[in-house]
Amino acid sequence: MNELDIPIFKKTYELYKSFYGLRQTVAKQDRYTIWQRCENIILDILENILLASQLSKSDKLPILKKTSLRLNLLRVLIRLCKEIKAIDNKKYLLLQEMIDEIGRMLGGWIKSTKDF
Repeated sequence: MNELDIPIFKKTYELYKSFYGLRQTVAKQDRYTIWQRCENIILDILENILLASQLSKSDKLPILKKTSLRLNLLRVLIRLCKEIKAIDNKKYLLLQEMIDEIGRMLGGWIKSTKDF
């Protein structure tokens, strides 16, 4: 199976594309600080998902847990972006919905990895 066909990879890839598309709507002062940090975290998550897809079940768990922590940090930073008005409510809800879906998928993957 090609790792690019993994549903969670596809969702995270789409999240990055959506996030990247919003970049120009963010004020310059925020774009090179919190926005850049969020973008790097999304890329880390993408990288970790690829890495985990290549590992044996026993080796996946630490990577998946680390990825879950990164996703939670992303949630907090996206909420902060909304609160400092770097993004409006509509953009926040779009991103949050995508992050929540990735979180559910990641949670399922972690659970299935623990159960083996």
